[in-house]
Amino acid sequence: MSKSQQLPFKMIPLPDDIQKRIASDFRGFPNGLVSCNHWGYKVSATTTEQELDGIFNYPLDPRDVWLVTPPKCGTTWSQEMVWLIANDLDYEGAKSPLMPDRWNFPDFVTVIDKDDMPRWFRGPTDDFSALTGDPHRPAPRYVKCHLPLSMYRPQLLETCRVVYVARNPKDLCVSLYHHSRFFYCYDFEGDFELFLQYFMDGNITDLPCVEHMIEAWNLRPHPNLCFLFYEDMKRDLKSQIRKVAKFLGKDFSEEQVTKLAEHLHIDNFKKNPYVNRENLKQDGVAYTDRTDFIRKGKTGDWKGAFTAEMNDKFDRWLEDKLKGTDLRFTMELDTQD
Repeated sequence: MSKSQQLPFKMIPLPDDIQKRIASDFRGFPNGLVSCNHWGYKVSATTTEQELDGIFNYPLDPRDVWLVTPPKCGTTWSQEMVWLIANDLDYEGAKSPLMPDRWNFPDFVTVIDKDDMPRWFRGPTDDFSALTGDPHRPAPRYVKCHLPLSMYRPQLLETCRVVYVARNPKDLCVSLYHHSRFFYCYDFEGDFELFLQYFMDGNITDLPCVEHMIEAWNLRPHPNLCFLFYEDMKRDLKSQIRKVAKFLGKDFSEEQVTKLAEHLHIDNFKKNPYVNRENLKQDGVAYTDRTDFIRKGKTGDWKGAFTAEMNDKFDRWLEDKLKGTDLRFTMELDTQD
């Protein structure tokens, strides 16, 4: 394992007027957010430099598999797919919660405001191990994270295999809106138009997302990085299963691929108690009457939320964000699983 390295970025609080607006509109972030990398990635203001240092210098082992995504890019769906492929389709072993039993989530501490945590979390608020997983559990470890690749040591890609999943920003925005109204740790009370502005300004934890995806897109030639699009998984899940299997050195029969695709189909996925996180409502960390953790899983759902004016504004914003890159997104599909 390589030696620890110094954190290469500083945490910068947002201007006071923006902090006040965030605290007002997101009840789960009374302290607002901080910017913490070279393109303004946001984390909770109660995140400490020591915590970011621990994530940056997270233990690495060549046997480990990482899943890196912006929020709401089919992360849970991809976790189940990657874990089953890496573990030779062990469906019995998959009958345990994704987190913290099967996956670590080291950057959970950056998503929540610790001062607000006693309002919605029943466990000890000074021990995150039950939520982040044990970084020293025996390899192979499966690590899910939303932080961009630049917020981990460069040795990550040299050491571990990393699956990255991107999604078109319109659907991502709509999904994150519902997510932010579902969880008490966000507790967003505004309408979608207000949320859309926060999204484009990048003033929500785990954003901006376009820079996040461009960064990974530019690294996709690396042999230890498998870059996926959510839309390709919706268009032809079997082909993406084969792609990940090849990346992880696995070879499955057509029958096995078909069975896994059926297991991952949204209708079955929503009924799977080990991934659908229904316990979140029972444990009091999410609203019971707003939505579900696993919602629609559709490409093109944004059309039901965006007005024509919002869409034009967003298109101009996205075009500007993508200048100088060949990254492009699929906004709709003729058919999808």
